[in-house]
Amino acid sequence: MGASLQEIKRRISSTKKTEQITGAMQMVSTAKLSQIQRHTTSYQVYAKKIRSVITHLAKSHFLDGGASITPRSKESNKKNDDQIDGLSMLIKRPVKRTGIIVITSDRGLVGSYNSNVIKQTLELISGGNHSTEDVVIIAIGGTGADFFKKRGYKVPFEFRGVKDIPKFRETHQLVKKIIDMYDDETFDELFVCYNHFVNSLTSEFRAEPMLPISAMNVGNVGEDDLADDDEQNISAEYEMEPSEDAILEVVLPQYAESLIYGAILDAKTSEHGSSSMAMKSATDNAKDIISSLELQYNRARQSAITTEITEITGAQAALD
Repeated sequence: MGASLQEIKRRISSTKKTEQITGAMQMVSTAKLSQIQRHTTSYQVYAKKIRSVITHLAKSHFLDGGASITPRSKESNKKNDDQIDGLSMLIKRPVKRTGIIVITSDRGLVGSYNSNVIKQTLELISGGNHSTEDVVIIAIGGTGADFFKKRGYKVPFEFRGVKDIPKFRETHQLVKKIIDMYDDETFDELFVCYNHFVNSLTSEFRAEPMLPISAMNVGNVGEDDLADDDEQNISAEYEMEPSEDAILEVVLPQYAESLIYGAILDAKTSEHGSSSMAMKSATDNAKDIISSLELQYNRARQSAITTEITEITGAQAALD
């Protein structure tokens, strides 16, 4: 019985240490969630405005000429290695390969966050009757990259080490790499798949079209960005200065950056929320286990005391 009591005490001590760790991790995740939510609130003002501009242009038919647009030559791009070719994002061609940006975390301990994104992405692939040969995965986060690599998907580019509070400037080179892959016909259309943060308890999967940029795609992505009164005030005529192409060259890269950065920011918020809830659940489970072990320990201790009293009483009776 003594050995059993010692074993229970060791389990209680070990579980209490686990509870302290998960409790601390919950506090850290909650602090990160609060911080990124404040950051997201300020960013949404910019994102809403740039999507509103693109939506106005789409409704005014400025994005309908993608088939006739000629992108900058590669020689021209070499002169401006940091510049994104905005007009190339309007080019439409027959779809032979579909690109999918999958945003996951680099680590575990985030509940069902990663598994939900991967499961829904696989359903998107199967729903489009795609095979591993005609799907190109762009992985943001190590979990998604490792998963799709092991299953034979093409992962020509992966981005690991996304910060807990992502910075907008980190998105520029990522977007440029994606646009270059689109120009090189690595894929012919592109979707962004991630978990949208609803609240600390709930997130929902989203698959948003990104490339090629068209009036239809912009409508799907930015349909909530225009209020009814804004939509009524859309003018059918625009005066472009210096030119339509020059304006689109500036606005379209900003739109692509806002779409990808917004998705990363939203996904990271969902990750912190999921991590906080997972650690809270682990802490609550540890408390339940400790309570059960303490009850078991008290019963075993009471049984041991009763046995000792019985033995002493029996020995005393034998002496008398």
